[in-house]
Amino acid sequence: MAQPDSKKIFFENLSGAGKAIAVLTSGGDAQGMNAAVRAVVRMGLYVGAKVYFIHEGYQGMVDGGENIEEASWESVSSMLQVGGTVIGSARCKEFRTHEGRLKAAHNLVQRGITNLCVIGGDGSLTGANLFREEWSGLLAELVDQGLIEADAIQKYSALHIVGMVGSIDNDFCGTDMTIGTDSALHRIIEVVDAIMTTAQSHQRTFVLEVMGRHCGYLALVSALACGADWVLIPEMPPEDGWEDKMCQKLSANRAGMKRLNIIIVAEGAIDRSNMPITTDYIKNLVVKCLGFDTRVTILGHVQRGGTPSAFDRILASRMGVEAVLALLETTANTPACVVSLCGNQSVRLPLMECVQMTQEVQKAMDEKRFEEAVKLRGRSFENNLKTYKLLAHRKPESELPTSNFNVAVLNVGAPAAGMNAAVRSAVRVGISEGHKMFAVSDGFEGLWKGQIKEIKWADVGGWTGQGGSLLGTKRTLPAKHIDKIAEQMRKHNINALLIVGGFEAFESLLQLYEARATYEEFCIPMCMLPATISNNVPGTDLSIGADTALNAIVETCDRIKQSASGTKRRVFIIETMGGYCGYLASVGGLAAGADAAYIYEEPFDIRDLQANVEHLTEKMKTSIQRGLVLRNENCNDNYTTDFIYQLYSEEGRGVFDCRKNVLGHMQQGGAPSPFDRNFGTKISAKAMQWVTKKLTETFRQGRVFANSEDSCCLLGMRRRALVFQPVVQLKDETDFVHRIPKEQWWLKLRPLMKILAKYKTSYDVSDAGQLEHVVRNRPKESDASVAM
Repeated sequence: MAQPDSKKIFFENLSGAGKAIAVLTSGGDAQGMNAAVRAVVRMGLYVGAKVYFIHEGYQGMVDGGENIEEASWESVSSMLQVGGTVIGSARCKEFRTHEGRLKAAHNLVQRGITNLCVIGGDGSLTGANLFREEWSGLLAELVDQGLIEADAIQKYSALHIVGMVGSIDNDFCGTDMTIGTDSALHRIIEVVDAIMTTAQSHQRTFVLEVMGRHCGYLALVSALACGADWVLIPEMPPEDGWEDKMCQKLSANRAGMKRLNIIIVAEGAIDRSNMPITTDYIKNLVVKCLGFDTRVTILGHVQRGGTPSAFDRILASRMGVEAVLALLETTANTPACVVSLCGNQSVRLPLMECVQMTQEVQKAMDEKRFEEAVKLRGRSFENNLKTYKLLAHRKPESELPTSNFNVAVLNVGAPAAGMNAAVRSAVRVGISEGHKMFAVSDGFEGLWKGQIKEIKWADVGGWTGQGGSLLGTKRTLPAKHIDKIAEQMRKHNINALLIVGGFEAFESLLQLYEARATYEEFCIPMCMLPATISNNVPGTDLSIGADTALNAIVETCDRIKQSASGTKRRVFIIETMGGYCGYLASVGGLAAGADAAYIYEEPFDIRDLQANVEHLTEKMKTSIQRGLVLRNENCNDNYTTDFIYQLYSEEGRGVFDCRKNVLGHMQQGGAPSPFDRNFGTKISAKAMQWVTKKLTETFRQGRVFANSEDSCCLLGMRRRALVFQPVVQLKDETDFVHRIPKEQWWLKLRPLMKILAKYKTSYDVSDAGQLEHVVRNRPKESDASVAM
């Protein structure tokens, strides 16, 4: 929960002087751990604390010596893009013993360390909490043994612990997303997309096993992201007789002209008797019952490897800074906490409350209380499971409700990765709700030309992983042809409209709302889903497509920086898209480790440019070899990419040379990221359920009539919640000239980027997390689950 604005404070009030913070990674490694370590070190140094690495996790803490090393600013350079953990991780049996923890306490006290930032899973964090509880007793023993002075008990009286959950399994209750999960999903989806092409060629069935221990999150979300035919997870074992149902489903899909089948199995998958379900069992079953050519692929540790995704870098950086702030604010009575993410909001939760609920999940599964296990996993997990069932398993025609409503879906504006996943979800949920679904080609241009046709369940098969817009999309607004559009709506008896698009879609919906006064055809429920790489739509923190674009930027920046490896010092000036919205430049800069990012929302002049050049020159002389500067395409009419390139080239002469890159439309292309596939899928399903509700409410005397503000909405993610907002109420929040919202949440991340690039700046902590309690069932609308 954010602090009220009246209590805005800046971290200059929170000094770390005289404090020593140690950071360690423990348990299994996860992509993004290095970004978290980097953020802890740099934020710690920034507030004046001493920061230490503890190499090899708890083993290093027990062994001491060179394993506990003071960190410098330069020691975390060039680690943001590296997978795994560069400070090492090890499972330590000795730390589980009292003697081991006594050694660890001695090693920490010798260096004056009383603040620990632990990055790991539930076992690592539970161990840290036990260490904290025993701390005063351990110090007393050390005094008795003559290993430390008596006054050390008073001087180092309390050990403060803050945890960050680093685990690809996403099995920790209390957080929507753990560090590493999104990157693991990237690895899985890359493999599944590749397998689909070969499976299609040979008409094969593939059985894929993914990691996750006793948690089915990776299996479930990857099944959602690739449109798998069947998924098996430990939290919800299949009903008895599932083998026949699965074979019937696979057979029906083949009969429907589908050339391949994908079955995803969590490594901990079990049946109702708690017996494991193996990939070989499934393969043999399919071969025996259906005779399909079936192959098994076990992804294994490839899921843990590779470069962290943009999401994991941003998450880890935000959590690392939040962890340092939490340590600065702790008192002797503050319980050990975990910094976490709920929706798009940082939160702090009592560590042991989270651990206890995580353990309750396993207990529920052991006792065969599977429905309860799903609920305990959290609203996000439950929502994913419901959405998968809705989209993957088509009900027989006889079981479908008959609403006799016609719902049209169209894309408006520039293409964005994830649009097709949203359309697929809308079509299938609409059919499940009993509606007749219509697809409109080429946006409003296609609508007034009559390019409207019914779209069936099977027509959207395989759409989830496709980039661009398969329906076709245009930027044309409806106002010019409003009469022809009304005529087509009347001709096809369209009772509701779902628009997937960017700022043009928002403007279009406003025009349709205003046209209600003249044309009754628009007095129907209308909903918009934000889909644009620019992330410039009012009423939402995130848009479909923005995550894919961020990943394209970050991957390219990594390659560009690597191109200068081993050469002389070099600075790269990179131009990003986004119109007047600086989201891609700012958040891409944070994820790529940029030194500066120029955007329209934060005006700058020649003095700022000069200060940036001088700052970078100083850093180049002392430490870093490569610099990165991002520029939003419309940030300033005069300070163009060429101008900034020439300025840096001239002012850096003799210290570094410059190169420039305009990333262009590569940011708009490519297959959608797992995040965009799932975000698009889930918000589209929610939108269609809203449409059904509105159609039922507004159906009177044989027709639909909806002319209230709340029947023409944008579905957006606001902090922790997915919210339907009337578009007319969003007009006052919008700068229509520059096509951006007047207030944008991500501007609060810009100081974070500057701090991590060694600038002196103010960091508003009014939005930092405050200690909350784990809630079993949050309010229904709070299932925003930004992280899928």
